[in-house]
Amino acid sequence: MKNPKPQNQPADSKGGRAADDLFELFAEMINSGVLREGETLPSEREIVETYGVSRTVVREAILALANKGLIEARPRYRPVVRKPSYDAALETVDSVVGRLLNNPAGIKNLFDTRAMVEASLVRQAATNATKDDIADLKQALEANEAAIEDSELFYQTDMAFHGVLYEIPRNPVLPAVHKAYTSWLAPQWLRMPRLPERNRGNHRSHKAIYEAILMRDPDAAEAALRSHLADAWDQVRQTFGET
Repeated sequence: MKNPKPQNQPADSKGGRAADDLFELFAEMINSGVLREGETLPSEREIVETYGVSRTVVREAILALANKGLIEARPRYRPVVRKPSYDAALETVDSVVGRLLNNPAGIKNLFDTRAMVEASLVRQAATNATKDDIADLKQALEANEAAIEDSELFYQTDMAFHGVLYEIPRNPVLPAVHKAYTSWLAPQWLRMPRLPERNRGNHRSHKAIYEAILMRDPDAAEAALRSHLADAWDQVRQTFGET
């Protein structure tokens, strides 16, 4: 691509401020469509020559753009403008959430928000799920049951069962939220002992949620979901102590 016309050209004499200015310049070009999805940014050398900044400033700005999910930067390749997505938006807060989860109350706060979201989702599923949605949920439940003796696979099917609930409203934000919850909480879940007997209890809870949705009973669905997550939180406390 041709070099974008310089606008408010950054001044390298301000160090970190120059990187901020360069970041803002390219972010604006991406957000306004001057740089479109799939296009590459100019080379590092071209940016240096066009904007009169150092290579260090360029690299800092590129890193910031990548951290914000605006570009994909790989070694030895020119950065490419990323497709806007809810996944990318949530990925930008990964580092902040990671720090919050180091706080003793951080895991509980995140877990509580998940419970609030999923309580709403099961109510909506009990009211609005289509035959195809019910079939998807049943398939996920059966896969979950088949994996009871394989704790690693059971964990994956557990997440997949909950993932179906996030798909039912046909809102593209929700699957991204589920993916984020799974990513953020996975380090804690994977440290927990996953025994077949515990897996069986979790499967029974999933079955109760499914049956309430199948019976079109939103109150029973929410009650089953909340009971399931309360049991799950007890398992967390037993593993990590009072949180």
